[in-house]
Amino acid sequence: MDLDRRQFMGYFTLLGLSGTLFPGALWAQTQGRGPVTRLHIEAAAELAGLSFTEEERALMLEDLNNLQQAYERLRQLTLENALHPALIFNPLPRGFVPPRPSGPPNRRPRPRPIAPVEVPSDLEKLAFLTVAQWAHLLRSRRVSSEAITRMYLERLKRYDPVLQCVVTLTEELALEQARQADREIRSGQYRGPLHGIPWGAKDLLATRGIPTTWGTILYKDQVFDYDATVVERLREAGAVLVAKLTLGELAWGDVWFGGTTRNPWNPEQGSSGSSAGSASAVAAGLVAFAIGSETLGSIVSPSSRCGTTGLRPTFGRVSRYGAMALSWSMDKIGPICRSVEDCALVLAAIYGPDGRDPSVIEAAFDWDRRPDPRRLRVGYLARAFEAEYPTRRFDEETLRVLRQDLGLELEPVQWPDLPVGAMRFILDVEAAAAFDDITRDGRIRQMKRQGRNTWPNTFRYARLIPAVEYVQANRLRTRLIEETARLFERVDVIVSPSFGGNTLLLTNLTGHPCVVLPNGFREDNTPTSITFIGRLFGEAELMSLAMAYQEATDFHRRYPPRFLPQTG
Repeated sequence: MDLDRRQFMGYFTLLGLSGTLFPGALWAQTQGRGPVTRLHIEAAAELAGLSFTEEERALMLEDLNNLQQAYERLRQLTLENALHPALIFNPLPRGFVPPRPSGPPNRRPRPRPIAPVEVPSDLEKLAFLTVAQWAHLLRSRRVSSEAITRMYLERLKRYDPVLQCVVTLTEELALEQARQADREIRSGQYRGPLHGIPWGAKDLLATRGIPTTWGTILYKDQVFDYDATVVERLREAGAVLVAKLTLGELAWGDVWFGGTTRNPWNPEQGSSGSSAGSASAVAAGLVAFAIGSETLGSIVSPSSRCGTTGLRPTFGRVSRYGAMALSWSMDKIGPICRSVEDCALVLAAIYGPDGRDPSVIEAAFDWDRRPDPRRLRVGYLARAFEAEYPTRRFDEETLRVLRQDLGLELEPVQWPDLPVGAMRFILDVEAAAAFDDITRDGRIRQMKRQGRNTWPNTFRYARLIPAVEYVQANRLRTRLIEETARLFERVDVIVSPSFGGNTLLLTNLTGHPCVVLPNGFREDNTPTSITFIGRLFGEAELMSLAMAYQEATDFHRRYPPRFLPQTG
């Protein structure tokens, strides 16, 4: 492909875009858009890998000029980020029937019996308790929600300057919710295992009257007059919102308008993204649990970096109403916690239809708090584990634990042999559509991260991806869904290196759930991770295996030394 500058900028005229998208193209800044010409068609055809005759180009001119006018008419209307496309992604393969609920959702599953916890005079010494442990103490009234909330608020204030994980501290709301929880628990109105427990929200979730910044200076003062469904459901469960936590700008990376969110195990490192603050705050013992979201690794990656346990639910399991839209066919919301059991307790509170997100599918979630993994058929990505990669020895030890300690037969499996990487641009196109307005008016130049591998560059080049190729990629995605479904006819859960075997991209395209959890520590004392992938809407079985593995190890019970409460 050999487009000259005139041809290339001509293609932008065809798209109805301005040459000012490219800094330095000063000559283009003075040019009007004008009509589409044969030269523009030639440039567009070359970018798309097509060839038209002179006669064919002449025939296309009138239609393309009409399209350009249509683009302008459409752009006169404001499309808010929350407005979803008419085409709703459905991850279900042909013939697949989600597990049907036998009754209303059980929002109050009981945690397993646990060993008694001594309550010290300094409550901060319990900062790393799990949700399940806090629930036992609160229900028995051995601690108050207000005391726990004040302890976590103090830790958030003390350690945020180091970690840069908080966008907005919601102290007034938190203390109000904590006092209400205490009153209700004292009067016997116990709402369930999240009642009175402090949590943090990734700052792409709408919270009534509180800024929701999406991590960027462009929306720093944005305030909604409603709560996201997840926020609403956690409030109904009695949970206490203590902070809006950082995310990389518009949900990419760990760099936000206030700085870089840090990894508690090594504050010289970023915490990875985009659920950067959620993972960092949980890992450092600043909240009991947090909510993150994932489009392509945004729960898996920061959980891996920070040593937390993250659950990415099935696409369509949790409503995204009130959450920033990045990719309508790939966005998912899930918990980041200190244990698999905690993830199950949070999922029970937030899953299911709400009548506002049309992608949500009604399906049962029957959490078994006494899992028996031996009844599961478990596969592992043999080729991925055999590859050379830095954390291979930790993953091999995970396989040994599954085989020898848990007594499982592991079946070697392989993902479908399809060009998964070539479908990656589906996300780019949808993200560019979600933020088309700030691309066209140039506000993306105000974002903190610029250059390659950033949203500003992605939003620009995605405008050059032909609509036909986007549709074709989604047709191939259907084949990927069907072939992956056939693989899950043989197994219930698949074990994979967290970043190997194309697992991350493939399962985000197909919508399959996963649990990521720590499985070792490097020489520099930073955590490594392993990923378990379940069938569509198979979170209960998936977490059954992940929980059994976690209980056979102790990696999730190790905490970053710098953030441990002082003893003495």
